[in-house]
Amino acid sequence: MASIASVTLDVADPSAANRFYTTAFGLDTQIRLRASEAPTTGFRGFTLALTVSQPATVNSLIDAALDAGATPLKPAAKSFWGYGGVVRAPDGTIWKVATSAKKDTGPDTRQIDEIVLLLGVADVVASKRFYVERGLAVAKSFSRMYVEFAAGTSPVKLALYRRRALAKEVGVAPEGTGSHRLMIGGDAAPFTDPDGFAWEAASLAPTP
Repeated sequence: MASIASVTLDVADPSAANRFYTTAFGLDTQIRLRASEAPTTGFRGFTLALTVSQPATVNSLIDAALDAGATPLKPAAKSFWGYGGVVRAPDGTIWKVATSAKKDTGPDTRQIDEIVLLLGVADVVASKRFYVERGLAVAKSFSRMYVEFAAGTSPVKLALYRRRALAKEVGVAPEGTGSHRLMIGGDAAPFTDPDGFAWEAASLAPTP
């Protein structure tokens, strides 16, 4: 089964970005960084989401991100699906931190249960077919709105969302031009999907 082996963010200052992600979210090997000044404006068309176990952990990670220099896009709050908030990292990447739980069951652990790469696409059905043809297995599918692929042993799960709906979900305008500033590493030959998201050949990092 095809899967994501790595996610690389293009950032102006990799050292500063590394300090932010380590301090804010405790991320180390899960997200890769490389220097780039590729022009980009507005919404970059994707969001990275951190799934956690309870609201206390959402609050802890959001607060740590804000303290480390992130910009708030949506304050942490309850919704019909759970509890979550959205921030923009200093490098411009949008991060959502969420849980399906609406009440705490214990103290904050800062543990991240899952990392999800949400791609905003023009046509969910067409993009779903594109990825299935490249070996990704569908785990969940909700008509023309949302598709989630099985992660397997990957450190990051891939999901597709309509671009305008994703932008609304994270609190930004859907318009954007230029580079996505994102490279997805996979266990297949390099390719570019219908929305311009580029994949490169990469292998899963060995488990420590």
